[in-house]
Amino acid sequence: MSTDRCGRLGKALGAGLLAVAMLTSCSAGSSGDSAEATTITEAASRSDQMNLEFTLPGTLAADFLELRAELRGHFGMVAMPVGGDRILTFGDWTTGPAWSTMKVPLVIAAQRRNPDVSSYAMTLAITSSDNAAADTLWQGLGSPQEAAKAVEAVLREGGDSKTAVPATRSRAEHSAFGQAEWSLIEQARFASRLPCLPESDTVVDLMAEIVPNHRWGLGAFRGAEFKGGWGPDASGNYLVRQFGIIDGPTGKIAIAFAAQPESGSFSEGMSALDKMATLISDHLDELTGGKCRP
Repeated sequence: MSTDRCGRLGKALGAGLLAVAMLTSCSAGSSGDSAEATTITEAASRSDQMNLEFTLPGTLAADFLELRAELRGHFGMVAMPVGGDRILTFGDWTTGPAWSTMKVPLVIAAQRRNPDVSSYAMTLAITSSDNAAADTLWQGLGSPQEAAKAVEAVLREGGDSKTAVPATRSRAEHSAFGQAEWSLIEQARFASRLPCLPESDTVVDLMAEIVPNHRWGLGAFRGAEFKGGWGPDASGNYLVRQFGIIDGPTGKIAIAFAAQPESGSFSEGMSALDKMATLISDHLDELTGGKCRP
């Protein structure tokens, strides 16, 4: 966007009472990817117009804010190009249990540890999110401490330098790896590197074969490679999340999103992810795609 156009837009919106957010910066000469997370309020935090937030009507940012106003609870979405660094974040949900999304690095770790690992267990763990199959893969990594380190090593290789994988279960009825605190930003960062990792072809291919009754959210995209995860907190309220890779006009895009509805309902969380996926589809041309770097 040109400097003159940005100036006119700023004056026009600055006179109003609307507080919204903008995906693109009006800074002159800005280009390329940024290594820092870019939030939909970042433009406001760097402006001198009394902390107002700006957006262009009809953009993904504006439509997300409209959707967010209709939803009750906490919701978040992150997008970034595969092989890139620029992160776009939306919403107020930022981190929580990984649930079954952690089965993706688990499968990579299991395959690396043992090339003859059961393909049946890997397939069930990803395509139908089978917990018994995933537990078999976890146990095959050695002691709980060794298993945790092996999965964590895959995360580090995928650019996630923060997420810690616990060795023991914090809740007896749920897996240790599923209780790892995995932020949307770190999950999207990992997704953006996932297809570029050595020996990731198997799990990425399986992520394209998710069973029909789990194909909500990112499952609406043709050819999407994704994995969902969901589960209740100690009070029985559900968190529903997904991450994966979709095709965009300029390359592949990594997406991570989550819903924690006020009602605690799984179906309401699933519906919210469907709505966020629709937003992404409607504004796909606004998102920068990419590919693995040599």
